[in-house]
Amino acid sequence: MNRFDKITVALDGPAGAGKSTLAKRAAKFFNLMYVDTGAMYRCIGLYAKQNAVASKDEDGVKALLPSIKLDMKYDENGTQRMILNGDDVTEQIRQPEISTYASDVSAMPDVRSFLLFMQQDMAQRYDVIMDGRDIGTVVLPNAGLKIFITADAMARAKRRFIELEEKGVATTLDEVYNEMCQRDKNDSERAIAPLRQADDALLLDTTELDLEQSFKALCTLISERFQI
Repeated sequence: MNRFDKITVALDGPAGAGKSTLAKRAAKFFNLMYVDTGAMYRCIGLYAKQNAVASKDEDGVKALLPSIKLDMKYDENGTQRMILNGDDVTEQIRQPEISTYASDVSAMPDVRSFLLFMQQDMAQRYDVIMDGRDIGTVVLPNAGLKIFITADAMARAKRRFIELEEKGVATTLDEVYNEMCQRDKNDSERAIAPLRQADDALLLDTTELDLEQSFKALCTLISERFQI
């Protein structure tokens, strides 16, 4: 019997490790709500860019927060759609330049506080699988299961490059790899909630695993922990 009142899975790891892809599939498989916290930060970054505010202009970004209304919706396929002030920006926030914005604004205490309540409230009301950079360490420190998903930088860059190519985004593997390394550095060295593996998180390294093997490994960890 499941001994947990709520199923809460905290999925952390660096950019391109496969967190979002695996979390979406696992959410559908186990009938959980998927919460992509990275998409929330991307929305803040996109809004800053739209308003000509530099990604590291903390005062400028802070001034924008009161005018941001952020919603999540799910389409007929169960895909999470990000709604920023009434506009569906799901595709816009995946542009490479928004990755840098997301990394920069996510280091700002006011932005993190702005989104923290929304994230924790979802976990209190629903069975969730939530992915990001600090879910197990900050957002859901009492999650029933914490998993740190990683892979080496080049493996992650190749995956992201293929993903961008399929979406018609013009870039090169070198550009994606360099951006990936910079993102890793920014996320792990920031003063507020840096990327790190929680002490009680299980490690899942997908460097040598394909998508199906990674998915099976994740599902096994969830099933064993929650007896589902």
